[in-house]
Amino acid sequence: MNIYINGTGCISPQDTAQGGPLLAAPREYEQVRLATVDPDYKQWIDVKQIRRMSRVVKMGVAAANLSLEAAGITLPDAIITGTAYGCLDDTGVFLTKMVNQQEEMLTPTAFIQSTHNTVAGQIALLLGCNGYNNTFVHRGFSFENALLDAIMILKEGTAKHILAGGMDEITNYSHQVLSRFGIYKKAPVKTMELLNSPDTGTIAGEGAAFFALGITKDPGTAAELTGVSTLYKPLWEGEVIGHIMKFLEDHHCTPADIDLLVTGRNGDIDQDEMYEEVAAALFPDHAEASFKHLCGEYPTAAAFGLWMANAIIAEQAVPEAAVFYGHAPQKINRILLYNHHQGTHHSFVLLTAC
Repeated sequence: MNIYINGTGCISPQDTAQGGPLLAAPREYEQVRLATVDPDYKQWIDVKQIRRMSRVVKMGVAAANLSLEAAGITLPDAIITGTAYGCLDDTGVFLTKMVNQQEEMLTPTAFIQSTHNTVAGQIALLLGCNGYNNTFVHRGFSFENALLDAIMILKEGTAKHILAGGMDEITNYSHQVLSRFGIYKKAPVKTMELLNSPDTGTIAGEGAAFFALGITKDPGTAAELTGVSTLYKPLWEGEVIGHIMKFLEDHHCTPADIDLLVTGRNGDIDQDEMYEEVAAALFPDHAEASFKHLCGEYPTAAAFGLWMANAIIAEQAVPEAAVFYGHAPQKINRILLYNHHQGTHHSFVLLTAC
């Protein structure tokens, strides 16, 4: 059974909610933390509700609605999301009040809205969807496990249309905490020069991307979600290379059949070394595109990468802002998306043009 991406929606630090050609006018930043470009949320959310929603909830609701609109679907059979951090903004609000008010006279609203499944629940409430609703909180595998769950349910035949997505936000609190671990660069860097940075650290990002998955192909469908696989804490690059070979073999193709490699390079010289090894061993002459200099680094950034890969197949062109190496062929039939988060969570997604 084939699984098709019938619609996509994305809220990111780029103008991805506006439609039009992919990254026609990419935004370049010179900072260590990227924030989303917010559309007019009033087109999907009532004004009175917007005031009570945190940023990540608004991002998720907007991206979900964009994907459903693109697929021509009003009500999915299931909603599945992935997030590593959840609603950090509301969590910070609640913890701050708990400290300042010495744990007395606390309002429960911020705590209730700080749970990880708030986004999926809010989408379901707004759509009136009473079907299967699940949120995966598996660090760097959160989005990929949401995809795997959606694929299994579709293949079981218990649903025809599933809304699946991944989202995470960055806040002042979380950025300060994560910066202590040396994850981010200490000085601002131009995003278009990030991937050639000679030192360690990357830039923080955030965003939400959703996909309307189905077992039937719509007239506007561009790509089939051929396969998804994950690998946790490989001991060395040879294990990753072997996993990719097995993954491609399971889907009846070889590295030579891949027209474009999309990687999660993030400008951290230590973390990008794995991408170098894999590309040199399996795809030495292939064109390579990257996406984290456009959206920043966060645990579910692969959702942005998948959104971009689907758009590349739809337009049959790689935007200049995304090109890292080489020139893609005129006909792009297969794309392999390879991403890893913090060197431990490695994921692989295979897309095939319809």
